Amino acid sequence: MTTQAATDTSVAVARLISFLETGSVPDGLFAPDVFADLSLPHWRIQTDTASDIIAERFAGHPIPGEVRVERVEQTGHGFTIEFEERWVHEGQHWYCREMIRADVVRDTIVELSIYCTGDWDEAKQREHGQAVRLIRP
Repeated sequence: MTTQAATDTSVAVARLISFLETGSVPDGLFAPDVFADLSLPHWRIQTDTASDIIAERFAGHPIPGEVRVERVEQTGHGFTIEFEERWVHEGQHWYCREMIRADVVRDTIVELSIYCTGDWDEAKQREHGQAVRLIRP
């Protein structure tokens, strides 16, 4: 991988995290014809435009929150990112874990494959906390 590709990937990662945390779409984040394949626990959605993936995000996570990045790895075509999201909505503290594989051209995301645990409300988080002891956060 060239130095330029690593720099471009870092820009795309930073833009993506900013979008996830704020809900504001940084210029150049997605190609106009970006393809996204979103897998949820009991559903799967695909989009083929930037406006559609952005709309899907706002429909699923209308409130900005915090992103805790667990890992980012460069690939031959872009990057993978593993992270947690936390946000407050209608008085509830919500949580989810996600992994994204993103293909990048220059510093723009052209394709995404997104895997999400689904959104956990406070009751689900308590249930999980009582049933499972995580070895790592």
